[in-house]
Amino acid sequence: MISPSVTWPLATMPFLSSSLLLLLTVSTPSWCQSSDTTSPKATNGTPFPWDKIRLPEHIVPVHYDLMIHANLTTLTFEGTTEIEIAASRPTSAIILHSHLLQVSKATLRRRVGERLTAEPLRVLEYPPHEQIALVASEPLVVGLPYTVVIDYTGHLSGHLNGFYKSTYRTKEGEVRVLASTHFEPTAARMAFPCFDEPAFKANFSVKIRREPRHVAISNMPLVKSVTVAEGLLEDHFDVTVKMSTYLVAFIISDFESISKMTKNGVKVSIYAVPDKIHQADYALDAAVTLLEFYEDYFSIPYPLPKQDLAAIPDFESGAMENWGLTTYRESALLFDAEKSSASDKLDITLIVSHELAHQWFGNLVTMEWWNDLWLNEGFAKFMEFVSVSVTHPELKVEDYFFGKCFDVMEVDALNSSHPVSTAVEDPAQIREMFDEVSYEKGACILNMLRDYLGADAFKSGIVQYLLKHSYKNTKNEDLWNSMASVSMEGLDVKTMMNTWTLQKGFPLVTVTVRGRNVHMKQELYRKGPDDASETGKSDSVQRFLLKTKTDVLILPEEVEWIKFNVGMNGYYIVHYEDDGWDSLTALLKGAHTTISSNDRASLINNAFQLVSNGKLSVEKALDLTLYLKHETEIMPVFQGLNELIPMYKLMEKRDMNEAFLIRLLRDLIDNQTWTDEGSVTERMLRSQLLLLACVRKYPPCVQRAEAYFREWKESDGNLSLPSDVTLAVFAVGVQNPEGWDFLYRKYQSSLSNTEKNNIEVALCVSQDEEKLQWLLDESFKGDVIKLQEFPHILRTVGRNPVGYPLAWKFLRENWDKLIQKFELGSSSLTSMVIGTTNQFSTRARLEELINRG
Repeated sequence: MISPSVTWPLATMPFLSSSLLLLLTVSTPSWCQSSDTTSPKATNGTPFPWDKIRLPEHIVPVHYDLMIHANLTTLTFEGTTEIEIAASRPTSAIILHSHLLQVSKATLRRRVGERLTAEPLRVLEYPPHEQIALVASEPLVVGLPYTVVIDYTGHLSGHLNGFYKSTYRTKEGEVRVLASTHFEPTAARMAFPCFDEPAFKANFSVKIRREPRHVAISNMPLVKSVTVAEGLLEDHFDVTVKMSTYLVAFIISDFESISKMTKNGVKVSIYAVPDKIHQADYALDAAVTLLEFYEDYFSIPYPLPKQDLAAIPDFESGAMENWGLTTYRESALLFDAEKSSASDKLDITLIVSHELAHQWFGNLVTMEWWNDLWLNEGFAKFMEFVSVSVTHPELKVEDYFFGKCFDVMEVDALNSSHPVSTAVEDPAQIREMFDEVSYEKGACILNMLRDYLGADAFKSGIVQYLLKHSYKNTKNEDLWNSMASVSMEGLDVKTMMNTWTLQKGFPLVTVTVRGRNVHMKQELYRKGPDDASETGKSDSVQRFLLKTKTDVLILPEEVEWIKFNVGMNGYYIVHYEDDGWDSLTALLKGAHTTISSNDRASLINNAFQLVSNGKLSVEKALDLTLYLKHETEIMPVFQGLNELIPMYKLMEKRDMNEAFLIRLLRDLIDNQTWTDEGSVTERMLRSQLLLLACVRKYPPCVQRAEAYFREWKESDGNLSLPSDVTLAVFAVGVQNPEGWDFLYRKYQSSLSNTEKNNIEVALCVSQDEEKLQWLLDESFKGDVIKLQEFPHILRTVGRNPVGYPLAWKFLRENWDKLIQKFELGSSSLTSMVIGTTNQFSTRARLEELINRG
C-alpha cells in the first residue's frame, strides 16, 4: 500500500522520444511491517539470566586470543578462547554466543595491582538462543580490565558452515580431508564462544595447532611456528585489525599457493588443492588488478599486509569476504585455460571483485545489524559493475548488471518480497536476508542514485562514508548523510532513499501523451490483475524528478514516440498508454538501433511485467518481441528468452509445443560459429543460443552436436572441444544411455570445474526419468557428487519438462532431511523450493503446494 501523503522521488527520469529521451528518478511513496515473554531456563533447569535473542550491550569484547586444535582424523577440535572484556555497568553474568560446543571450563581473570586473580565461572547454556551465561560470584566492576578464559571442544560441522570438514580426491584417487571456516552470518559461535554480532568488533590473535604435513592460514600473516609436541606445531598469526566475528577465518589443509605483489606492497596469494593450482593464474592477476583499483577508487589503502584467496572443495555459497582470507567455491576462483568458457571468466572476475570490494564495504565499515545487510552486499554487488567496467572493459559487465536488475524486479514484484532494510532477529531470519533484494536491488538503487547525483559526487560521498566510519558500524542513515553532504544543495537524500530501502516493491509509472503534454502517474507495481494501490531522433535526453503521484511534463514539440528510463538506470517500470506501446513496437520493427540495447531490453521486460498485472495484452507483448529476428545484441536477446521460455514451457505442458522461439531466432542461431571466437558477449550469446537450439531439437544444431560428441567420446574425452559449445554438445550426447554413462564416468575423474559443471547440467536435461531419479538420489548422498551441488541439480531437474514432477516429489518426501543438511532460511533451501515449483501452472499443483506448506 502506498501512503496517500508520501511520494516516491522517482530517480531522475530520463526519457527518449523521436526527439528526446526522458530520464525519470522516482521517489517511492511510503507503504507499509515478538518476543517470548516466558523466563528462559538453562539446560540444567536453573533460570537463564538473559531473555533476549540479541546480546546485552553492557559488556563488550576488546581482544580475542584464540587457540584451535583440529583433529582431521577424528573430525573433532578443541580450543581455548581468551576474551578481554570491558563492562559499562555492574553485572555478574557475561552473556555470549556458543552453539554445539561443549564448554569444559570457564575462568575470569583480573589484575589487581601486581596480582593476577583467577575465579571460576559458572556456565549456563540456553540452546534456543545459542547463548551461554558465565556467572561470576560478584558483579564486575566498571572500568576494570577482565579476561574470560573458556576451554571447550566440538565436532567439525557436517554442514558447510562454522568450522567444517571438506574433502577432495587426488588424481590418484586418494581422499584427503581439510578443515575450513564459514562464519557469516551467525556461525563463528560454532567454532569458538564469542560475542557473535557484527557491532561487537574486536581484535583477534589466532593460533592454530596442526600436523607438519598440513599448512594453516588465517586472516593475518604467520608470525611464527612453534613445536608443542612431537608431530604437532602451533602457528601464531599476527593480530588482526578491529573487526566483526563473522570475518574471522582459518583453514587447515595441504593446499599449495601462488603469489604476486600489488604496486603498494600487498601480497596476494591463491590457495588451492595441489592438482588444481595451475588453474589459479587468472584469478591471481584479476585480484591484483582489482585490489589496486579499489585502493585508488576509495583513496583508502588496503589495511592488511596480505590478501589470500582460497578455493575450497566444499562450499555452499559462491564466496566469502573474510578479511585477508577470502574463500570461494572452486568454480568461482579457478579458471581452466583449456576448458573454461567466456561466461566462467566473467563470473570469476565478478566474484573476486565482489569479495575484494567487501574489504572496504562490510569489513572496514560494517552494518550495525543484519537488517542493513544491503549496506554490505548491495554495495559489493554494485562495485562489481563499477570496478570491472574499468579493469576488464572487454567483459562488458554492464550487460550482466542490468540483467540482474530485471531479475530482482521479478522477485520484488511479489507480495512475498521485503524491504531492502528489514527487521530481523533470529539466525533463520538473518539467513533469509541473503537474497536478491539485499544484493541486486541494493545494487540497482545505488546505481540509480549515482546516475542522479553524478558519478563524481557519488564517489565523494562513499569515500567520505568510508573514512568517517572506518572500523565502525553504520546504519542506513549514515550513508545518506554522507551522500547529502556532497550532493546538490537542498537535496534530502535520506528522505528520498528511505522510500526505496524501507518499503518493498517498485513504482509503475504510467505515461500518457496528449500533444506536447506528457501526463505521468506513479503507483506501486504488483503482479496480478490491477491490484496496485495508488500512492525518430534520440539525441535529446531530459531529466525530471517526479516527487508527486501525478505530474505533467511539457515537451518543446509533439513527438512520434517517447521512451522513459533511458539506459535502465531507474528502478521502476513504465507503461505507455493509448498508442504508446504501438509506437515503440513500430520503432523496434523499423529501426531498433535508434535506442540502446539496454533500452530495447527494458521495453521487453516492462511489456511482460505489464502482462502479469493486466495492464497490457499478451498479444501486444508478443508482437513487440517479433523484432528480435533482427536483434544481435546479448541483452535484448537474453531478456526475450527470459520472458518467452516460461511461456514456451507452459505450452509444452498443454501439448501445444510450438517452435516459435527457434523460428524467431533462427537466423541468429544459424549465424553462430562452433568456435571460441569473438568478444566475451558474443561468445556468451553463442553458448546460450546453441544450447537453446539443441535442447529444442533444432535439427542443424542436433546434427552438429552429435558429430562433435561422437568424436569426443571416441577420443575418450581427450578431444579439446570449443568451450563455448561444450554444453550444447553434452546436452545432445546425454540423451542416449551410453552417452549418459560416459559423461558420468568423465565427471568422476575430471579436474576441471567447468567440465564438471557442464556435465552436471547435461545430466539434468536427460529425458530419461530413471536416470534423473538416480541423479537426484546420488547427488543427495554427497559422495561422488558433492552435496554443495545438490541444490543446483534439483533446480535444473526442476526446469526439465520431464524432471520437474520428480524434483517436486523429491523435495516433498525428503523435506526433513533437507532442512538438516541445508539450514532453514538459507538461500540454498529457498532456491530449491522456488526451483521445483516455478513451473507450476495448475490449480491442482497450487493445492499440492498449499497442503505441503
